Amino acid sequence: MVAAPELISPRSSRVLAARRLAKRNFRGKERLFLAEGPQAVREAAGFGETLVELFATVEAAERYADIVGEARSAGARVNLADEQVIADISTTVTPQGLVGVCRFVDTPFDDILATRPKLVAVLAHVRDPGNAGTVLRCADAAGAEAVVLTDASVDLYNPKAVRASVGSLFHLPVAVGVPVERAVAGLRETGVRVLAADGAGADDLDAELDAGTMGGPTAWVFGNEAWGLPEETRALTDAVVRVPIHGKAESLNLATAAAVCLYASARAQRAVGGCRSVTES
Repeated sequence: MVAAPELISPRSSRVLAARRLAKRNFRGKERLFLAEGPQAVREAAGFGETLVELFATVEAAERYADIVGEARSAGARVNLADEQVIADISTTVTPQGLVGVCRFVDTPFDDILATRPKLVAVLAHVRDPGNAGTVLRCADAAGAEAVVLTDASVDLYNPKAVRASVGSLFHLPVAVGVPVERAVAGLRETGVRVLAADGAGADDLDAELDAGTMGGPTAWVFGNEAWGLPEETRALTDAVVRVPIHGKAESLNLATAAAVCLYASARAQRAVGGCRSVTES
C-alpha cells in the first residue's frame, strides 16, 4: 500500500508567513508576494529565481504536475497542503489549488529609461488593483516595453492586481513608486512623447492617428478611475488626448480606454515610417 503524501500542517510557520503576505506591510517588509492559480505560478516559475515556494493540494499537484515540476526545477520549495490550508492562504473565493510565494519583480525606473522604450503605460493615481492589473495585461498584449506605477497608485503586489495581470506581471519591466513628475520628465528626456489620456482632452485620438503623429516613441498616462488626471498632471504632458465616443456611451472605463490607446500607438508604430518599422526592419 502506497503511503499518502505528507501534508504541511496548517500551524506551520511557513503557512503563517504566506498568509501574512495578503497584507501590504508584510509584503513590503519581506519583499515577497502571492501568485495564485496555475497561469501565474507557471509564469513565476519561468522567471528567473522569482518563485520561492509553492503550496499545492494533492489534486492540483497531480493535475498540474508539469507546473509543479517547473517550480522544483526553478529551486522553489513545494509543499503539499489540504484545501483548507490553500483557502487560508488564498485571497480568492474559489482557489485553484496552487499558491506561489514570489520575490518582488519591479525594475528601477532608471533601468527602464536606459532601454529607451518605445511604448510605455504610466498609471498615475490609479487606485483599483483590478484595473491596475488589467492595464498591465493590456500593455503586455499591445507590446509595450514598460509600465510605471506612480507613488500615488495602488500596490503592484496587491493579490487582486497580480491576478488581474494574468501573468503579464512577469513579462515586462514594471517600475513602482515613481513620482509622476519624475516619470514624465524622465521619459521626455529619452525622446518619448508623453500623452495624457483624458475624456475631456483637447486632442482626438482619431485625429492624432490621421495626422500621423503617433508613430514615434510614446508614453500614455492614465489617471484615477473616478476623477481622471488632475490638471497639474495633464499640464506636464505633451498633449491631452481623448478617445472619441461615436455611440451613446457616456464614457469608457479605465482598462478599456487604456487598451484602445495602447493599441492605437502599437499600430502606428508598426506602420511604414513608425519607430518600430524603422528599428526592427
